[in-house]
Amino acid sequence: MAKFSGVDYFNMDLLLSEEEKMVREVVREFVDDNVIPVIEKHYREGTFPMDLVAKMGEVGLFGANLPSKYGGSDMNNVAYGLVMQELERGDSGVRSFVSVQSALVMYPIYTFGSEEQRLKWLPKLATGEAIGCFGLTEPDFGSNPGGMVTKAEKTEGGYILNGAKMWITNGTLADVAVVWAKLDGEVAGFLVEKGMKGFTAPEMKGKHSLRASVTSELVFDSVFIPEENRLPSGNGLKAPLMCLNQARYGIAWGVVGSMMASYDSSLSYSKSRVQFSKPIAGYQMTQEKLVFMLTEITKAQLLNLQLGRLKDSGDLKFQHVSLAKRNNCEMALTIARVAREIHGANGILDEYPIMRHANNLESVKTYEGTHEMHTLILGSDITGIPAFD
Repeated sequence: MAKFSGVDYFNMDLLLSEEEKMVREVVREFVDDNVIPVIEKHYREGTFPMDLVAKMGEVGLFGANLPSKYGGSDMNNVAYGLVMQELERGDSGVRSFVSVQSALVMYPIYTFGSEEQRLKWLPKLATGEAIGCFGLTEPDFGSNPGGMVTKAEKTEGGYILNGAKMWITNGTLADVAVVWAKLDGEVAGFLVEKGMKGFTAPEMKGKHSLRASVTSELVFDSVFIPEENRLPSGNGLKAPLMCLNQARYGIAWGVVGSMMASYDSSLSYSKSRVQFSKPIAGYQMTQEKLVFMLTEITKAQLLNLQLGRLKDSGDLKFQHVSLAKRNNCEMALTIARVAREIHGANGILDEYPIMRHANNLESVKTYEGTHEMHTLILGSDITGIPAFD
């Protein structure tokens, strides 16, 4: 199999540091060698490639932008974004695994946890010895997480947790769940550990999207959570929303990888597929599609790079992330559909990555804030008038 050479029409490499380029190349090679050869099989079977977990830990992909003291890799946020980009070029499910482990489990433990919690969990999560998940979304509360009904009540030595979460990536696999619940009417964060009495995490089956990813429910039936498992600084709805912002950042970068995969396959296919005596790449309609793809990839790359630089300089607003997540997911899904047109009937075969990416992106566009919710976030910011109700 030929190695992926990247898509860089505007010579973006000139804007990257040597370390950032090195990180990208390491993960690009990792995906070529470890993800691409097995992902179609796992997608067909609806399983996550578990043997990748330890390998990704060895490469340093979990919590990569967190301090090395806790097992992170001290990467800047542009390098971290490039990790997400290359992983999603392999599959959204693989990027989702790393994104959840990093942005939705390690980040909140690092940001809102005690030093004891950090030292207990972060090194194990960084190596993949432990797997985590993030419990915010509920069966009746997705875009409106503040309406959650999962409830914690104070009791001697800790808390009693009751409720349920849904659409939880890695839930069935997780050794620890970062769970958000109402405590005296205010959102609070808790670390719920596998094996706690009354805690179950059944896997959700029947998905047509993100099939190479484990999606679960979390059910809490009078689960006792000891005091030391409460996140001491994880109070208020702002805390889980900060976590979501980290995840959205990774998604904005990640979907560019799926765009690249769709474009690369389309360019190669169109140059080899002959109709009416010449390759279809020689026809104006096909060239228009390829140019559209390349243009949107280039725009998304430039958007992401500035997004990462703003994050590293401390000047990032969550609305910046909404704009990038909203645009890039929309364009990635459109590009996957255009790629299917170029591939014709062959586009539905798993010999090509097109339909897998298209199906995955239907979920990626929706999770961590729908297209519509990010539109309203931006609309509120630029007009000063919230339109959520």
